[in-house]
Amino acid sequence: MIDHIDELNAGLREFRGAVHAQRSVAARVSVCVVGFADVPCVVQPLRPALELAELTGPGPDGGSHFGSVFTLLRDTIDRDVRRLSASRLQVRRPLVFFTSDGRPTDVGWHAAFAELVDPAWAPRPAVIAFGIGAADPVTLGRIGTSRVFLGQDGVRMGAALTASVARADRTHVQGIHNVSTSGPLLGRTLSANGRTQGSPADDHTSRADS
Repeated sequence: MIDHIDELNAGLREFRGAVHAQRSVAARVSVCVVGFADVPCVVQPLRPALELAELTGPGPDGGSHFGSVFTLLRDTIDRDVRRLSASRLQVRRPLVFFTSDGRPTDVGWHAAFAELVDPAWAPRPAVIAFGIGAADPVTLGRIGTSRVFLGQDGVRMGAALTASVARADRTHVQGIHNVSTSGPLLGRTLSANGRTQGSPADDHTSRADS
């Protein structure tokens, strides 16, 4: 994913600009950035969307262990939700924007992903998958429980992230856990012109990476 750092930062700038233009959305949305390769880590802890910073320097290197990042995501979401709830803040369903430029290098990731999206777990997130470079669309289709975007189709990451947050805001999803690394919904991808294919025309276009 280090080969795509400029594209990732361009997407973050586009997203920040869109949020800045919609201050009511900015007041409701917080963002956490997680990076992963062999070992995942929280790059930017949960913060207001307008404070989202660009990625600097080399990111995580090595393989793309999806299972470990899904486990970290569940732990991070659980901790963030507990902290916000303890502060008497209303917490709605989180959103994970999962970005990958490759395929998983671990074979047991499915179990960790099932725990992340377990319907019995109250703060389970909606998951948006974004493929950058030569990412595997079949794998992303299994991960994107809400929607899948493919950069190879001409979709900008910033546009996909902004559209996902705008849609989530309309349906009361508020916390974003953006993952950067190394199904269903393959029929619902954002086209290069910003329209959502396979979805109603009134769907609007308003981020884990390997």
